[in-house]
Amino acid sequence: MSHHDNFIYLTFALVLLLLSTAIAQQFFEPSAQRFVQSTTVITLLVAVWGIKKDEFLLAKAFIFPVAIILTSFAGFYLDEFGLEFTHLILMLIFFVSTAYQTARQVIFSGEINGNKILGAICLYMLLGLIWALLYTLSQLYFGQAFNGMPEATQWYIAFPDFVYFSFVTLTTLGFGDISPNLPITRFLVYFQAVFGQFYLAVLVASLVSSRKSPHQNGNNSTS
Repeated sequence: MSHHDNFIYLTFALVLLLLSTAIAQQFFEPSAQRFVQSTTVITLLVAVWGIKKDEFLLAKAFIFPVAIILTSFAGFYLDEFGLEFTHLILMLIFFVSTAYQTARQVIFSGEINGNKILGAICLYMLLGLIWALLYTLSQLYFGQAFNGMPEATQWYIAFPDFVYFSFVTLTTLGFGDISPNLPITRFLVYFQAVFGQFYLAVLVASLVSSRKSPHQNGNNSTS
């Protein structure tokens, strides 16, 4: 894996991890979500943060599963000691930082290629996960912050449903099975919908036009 193909791997990894979130919710105990989210964290560390470091420890095959297990245990102990909000806020900070790092690699560096266009897709999925964490924090803090959601006392029970709701909102599908119940959560929902539309309209269009511009410049120079 290198900076030329890291987002190819990350795109497949994020899709599989989102699928794993649904499978864990469907067939396993809710606490299995800890393992899925730990896998997500370590995957992002390798594919986004470690891509420019040749000696990045987590990129080694034998370290990768060990890091996932250790991260799962760390999350378990944070939850057991009543530090659930700390756990979620740390995850939120990490996802926001990773989204920023991804944006830097996609938008602010070098020529646009297929890998960076896939990076834009990865960034879109990261935005969905960031808002899912914000919704989960709101639900745990305020109680009934959303209609259609049971009162969950553990984040990993509510989080899979908010992943679904977040991507439905980001794409402005709006099925209505889950809806915001408080002014602050209504703000989060409509702000995500607006942000998602501007992301598709502005960023993806910029990437495509940047990819075309070298060809246009080449045609102009030959004419």
